This record gives sequence, C-alpha cells and structure tokens, in this order.
Amino acid sequence: MIKRDCLTTEAALWSRDTGSKVLKQSTESELASKAVAYTMASGSTEPEPAGMLVPKRNCTSAVWEYFGFKRDDVAQSQVLCKTCLGRVSTSRGNTTNLYQHLKTQHKTEYDRCMAKKSSSVQNKPSNVTRQGSLTELFEGVTPYERTSKRHVEITKAVTHCIAKDMMPVNTVTKPGFNNLVTTLDKRYRMPSRTYFSQTAIPELHMQCRRRVAAELKAVEFFAATTDMWSSRTAEPYQSLTVHYITEDLHLEARSLQTAYFPEDHTGENIAAGLREGLACWDLPEDNLVCITTDNASNMVKAAQLNEWTRLQCFGHRLHLAIENAIKDGRVSRAIGLCKKLVGHFSHSWKKKAALTEAQKELKLPEHSLITECPTRWGSKEKMIARVLEQMKAISQVLTGDRHARSLIPTWQDAEVLESIHKALHPLSEFTDALSGEEYVSISYLKPVLHLLATSVLAEDAADTDLTRSIKTKVLAYLNDKYSDLNTQELLDVASFMDPRFKTQYISADNLPAIKARLKTEMVESARRTHNQEKRSRTETAQNSPSAQASGGKAKKTLGSLFKTSAASSALPLPLEDVVEAELNSYLLTPVIDGEDDPLAWWKVHNIHFPRLCKMARKYLCVPATSAPSERLFSTGGNIVTCTRSSLKPAKVDMLVFLAKNL
Repeated sequence: MIKRDCLTTEAALWSRDTGSKVLKQSTESELASKAVAYTMASGSTEPEPAGMLVPKRNCTSAVWEYFGFKRDDVAQSQVLCKTCLGRVSTSRGNTTNLYQHLKTQHKTEYDRCMAKKSSSVQNKPSNVTRQGSLTELFEGVTPYERTSKRHVEITKAVTHCIAKDMMPVNTVTKPGFNNLVTTLDKRYRMPSRTYFSQTAIPELHMQCRRRVAAELKAVEFFAATTDMWSSRTAEPYQSLTVHYITEDLHLEARSLQTAYFPEDHTGENIAAGLREGLACWDLPEDNLVCITTDNASNMVKAAQLNEWTRLQCFGHRLHLAIENAIKDGRVSRAIGLCKKLVGHFSHSWKKKAALTEAQKELKLPEHSLITECPTRWGSKEKMIARVLEQMKAISQVLTGDRHARSLIPTWQDAEVLESIHKALHPLSEFTDALSGEEYVSISYLKPVLHLLATSVLAEDAADTDLTRSIKTKVLAYLNDKYSDLNTQELLDVASFMDPRFKTQYISADNLPAIKARLKTEMVESARRTHNQEKRSRTETAQNSPSAQASGGKAKKTLGSLFKTSAASSALPLPLEDVVEAELNSYLLTPVIDGEDDPLAWWKVHNIHFPRLCKMARKYLCVPATSAPSERLFSTGGNIVTCTRSSLKPAKVDMLVFLAKNL
C-alpha cells in the first residue's frame, strides 16, 4: 500500500481504529490550496479530482449538484463534496447534513444552492400534487363492499335515475356513464346490467307500490281516468290513473297501471278490466266520484255497465266539435294545401335553408313549419297559424321554383285560412288550461262553456261568413253534448264548491236541487263519521287498562257527570239545521279572485266549514280531461322505443309506474 506524506499536520486524516471513518479537517483556506489526502475503503490513497465525481442517481434536490461519488463506489455510499473533496456522513436520501456542510464550510455555494431551490419551487408545475398518505392510497384503490352503506346508497341512486328518467337498463354498461360514476367515486364498482334489471328495479317497484298503497288507504273519495293504447310493437294496453285531495288539501295524482289488454276492446271487457284495476289497490267502487274518458262507444258502455258516473273529456269533445265544424270544401282545400307546404319544406334541407334566409331578409320570426298530428288536440290550428305567419317567406322561396310554384296559397286560400284561424285560435288556449292535473280543473268547465257562448264563439260583425259558420257549429255541438242532466248536475256541484265561482254560473232553476243534494250528502257523511268515531271510542274504552281492571266497565269521572247534566239541559240542534247553517254561511262569504287557488282557500276555512270542505275534497278532484292517461301513454312511448321493442308487458307496466310515481 502506497502512503503519501501530508503537507501539513492540519491535513485531513482518516482513522481506521474504530472503522467509523471520521474526518479531521483543516481550515478551509488551507484545504482549498492543498490536495486532500484520503484513504478509500479499498485502500487506495490516490486523490480523485472534483470533476471526476459521479452524481447521485435519481436525485431531485438541488443540493446534490455540489456533491458526488467516486466512480468505483457503485453503491454510492460515501458522499464527497465537490468543492473541498471532503467526505460528508449522511444516510441514504437525507440531505440535511449536505445543506449543513455547505452552510458552515462553503457559504457562497450554499447561497447559490438555496437560490436554485427557491426558483425550482416557484416554477414547479401546478399539476404536481403531494404524495398521498398510505391511508389515502389504500382508500383510493379499495372498492366498497357490496353491503356497505355507501355502495348501497349509490346503487339506489343509479336505479332511481334509470327508472325516473326512463333510461335503458344497459346504460350501466356504457363507458361514458361508468366514467362519470367513477369520477364521482373511484371506490364504487357498478353492478351488472342483470342485477339492475332483475333485482334493483323490481325492489324499487315494490317499495314505490307499497308507498302508493299506503297513501290510497287513507283516501276517502277519488276520481279516475282511463284510455286504451297500442305500443310501437302493436301491443294493446289499458291505463288507469286516480286523483284525490288529501286531508291537508293537496291535489294528488297516481298512476295505477298500464296493463296489458289482449282481449277485444268491448265495453264488457273494459268494464271488467277497470273493476279489476281498482280491486288490486283495494279501492272501493262506492268511493269513486267520477271517471273521465274519451267519447268512444266502448268507454261509454263500460261506465254504464259499472254504474259509474262518467265525465266526457273536454279536450276530445272540443276536438270533435272543431272537426265537425270545418267539414267544408273550401276548408278542406286550404288545409290540404297547408299539409303539402309543410311536407315540401320538411323533406328538403335546401328549402329549409332558403326559408331561413328569407325569414332573416324579411325580418320574420325564424320558426319552423308545424306538421298536423290528427290525434293531437289543436295541432291543425297551430299548423295554420304558422303558415299564415310565414306566408311572405314561403312565397319568396317558392316563387323561383317552377315545380313548387303551385303550392303558393292564393288570396282565396289565404282568406279561408284567416277565417279558420280567427275562429279556432281562442279555443286552443282553453284546451291547454283544462288539461292540467296538478290543479283543480272540473270547476272551470261551467264557466268556460258560459264564456264560449257569450264571448269567444259569439258572432261578431267583423266575422266572415266562414268564421261565423264555424263558431255556430262548434257552439251548437258543445251545447248538445253537455246537455245531459247528470253531467250538468256534476258540473254545477263542482262549480258551487269552488269559492271562485259558487252560484255565479248555475241556473236559478237548478240551484235548489244542487243545495238539496249537498245537504243530503253532508248529513250522510257526518252521520257516517259520527258512527265511526263512536265505534272507535267504544273499542278504545273496552281495551283500556282501567276498563279491563274493572271488569270491562269504565269508571266514570267527575267531569263526565257534569257533561251528562249539561247535555240533558241543552238539547243539540238537529244535524240538518247545522248543515243548512253551514251551507248558508258559505254562500255569504265573498267570492275570491279567479287567479287564487281554491284548495288554499279551503285549507284556511276548513275550520269554519268542516262538512262542506269534505264535499269540496270529493268533487274538486275530478279532472276535466283524460290528459293524465294520455300522458301515461306518452311515457310508455318513451320507454318502448325502437331499441327497446322487446320489453315484456309486465316490465313496461313496472317502468311506466316508476316513471310516473317516483
């Protein structure tokens, strides 16, 4: 082994006695001017130039620029300073001693290192995040247990989303939907499509069905609507909805069924299907106030066979009245021309683009033409109104086309369309207003019929002969169809129970009969309620612990003795007189504004008119149109699409029920 003499006694010496390799250093000024003598573990004593030191592998700290390792130090276990070639003791990856060495021995290099460190922190990319803790990393990759609370909550939410929004069950297999759920919660693992179809959705259906059944159990009076429908796959269905007013005076609507109906659509079969539908929900037929249907003969017969009060749908009846009134050669030609116009622009994108340019040039509303749908109320009038609105733009587009020039309406056609529009436009607003199911609508029928006769369909001096003819025919048709005595009485009672109208639209000849009917029903209802309360009190007294301890005889209290004495001295008023007084008091209250909610008024005045309020809950729940059943079939059409045409009828019923009742 070669040994080198030290140039000074203050030079760095390595001690081998303890094996700890402790460095004894001289002053910085002398070490900077002299070569450092050191001895490697291998025994070599040749000094290594600073430029030949190897940098640390996989390092990120700026301080490692000032330290390195000897080439033959493969393990990189002995850290050497590039400035003084001195060895610095440090553990693997720890830079505290390195910073301390620069700070105490090389002040200039230390300042430069700290400046680099601060600049690197400021220029650090924003997407670089801190390293997560072990717990966080564990939580991020470990999926929830299937029985865990969080997994169950998310699964229920996904099931509710599929059912309420009428989404296909295979949505849970779509990459986009799974990416959304994973982004929201990385630990959730989506169950299979089969699980949602055969387990999750049926369980949600049973829960919703139990909830609806519990609500209907507390219902005293209810109304219904029904209709027949064929799906995209030509499978026939029968709908049934119920409508009722709760004790806290809220109007509620529930879809009971969209039942598969493969039998012939005869009145007998429909009547049996409706009775079965009510029986499935334990709804007594005696509590059915009225059923609203369209005017098909089988529906009329079904209501007659079941001996149910039936109300004809105002929307269907008005639609038929309009169709009957426009049976005229001039009208047929003008409407046929409108249909051809709409079809011409609907099948040519070039004509659509030209129409848009003409609308911009003429500063007309950029509206598309509307196609008539024979089964959609008011669609014919909307088509005519849109053609009249865009008449100038249509003429400008078609003038230059010699093949389509004949589609431009003549001045005679324009006059006919104007006459039709003037007669029919006000009627569409009534249809839309009476088709709601979230507010009281039946009490509007009598005022609407009166308004049609006295204002909307009344003859005007400015009307053309065609307009006057259409108005007369529509009004005569409606008066004839609503002349039935049972229908008139039902509408009179409903109008009487609405604090916005009361007796305003009831004939003076019919008013005594309406009051007598209400008195009779109020007395019967009060007696029935009294008997039920008496029977309930008796059962409660017999089952009480004090009654059982005394052998079934309840012990009289001191207050009961005074109560008996007071009752014997002051005879109560007859129930008929109480009902008469309540009815007269109601008629003396002022009529409320037409925009106010009648149920809100009854909620406030229920304490003053308790028996009459029950009659309001009975009659004001009847819908004026069968639109709730029509909406049920629209929901069914959104479920039985061309991509879901293989759905079984039982599954269709389940999905429609969930979509409407969730």
